[in-house]
Amino acid sequence: MKPVFAAGCVLWRRAAADGGPELCLVHRPRYDDWSFPKGKLKRGELPADAARREVLEETGYVCALGTALPTSRYLVDGRPKTVHYWGAEALHGGFVPSVEVDRLLWLPPAATRRVLSYDHDRPLVDALLATLPG
Repeated sequence: MKPVFAAGCVLWRRAAADGGPELCLVHRPRYDDWSFPKGKLKRGELPADAARREVLEETGYVCALGTALPTSRYLVDGRPKTVHYWGAEALHGGFVPSVEVDRLLWLPPAATRRVLSYDHDRPLVDALLATLPG
């Protein structure tokens, strides 16, 4: 089976209350899941460009890509999927619900780990935290 290639970001911002990091999760009603913004690469698209595009499409935020995070590899309906991830700081924008993504949450890291729907996404939280300045 032909593999699926995708890219996404662990989008973050500083919390207004304490300056700690908040991570962005999106809810996809089609799958009823909570995950990081990501999506399939378009023909000829570079993974970093796809990651920025998907963040904007799914969250409404323009982001600055940071450090590359671990690549996720897993099966979807028996088909191999590879997702390249980056840490990305939210610069500006605002969420507008859509058919693809109907809800968005900004959560501290511990809550992010609890809410994520997929175990393979959880290590990305620690990978991002390791890249952020103290």
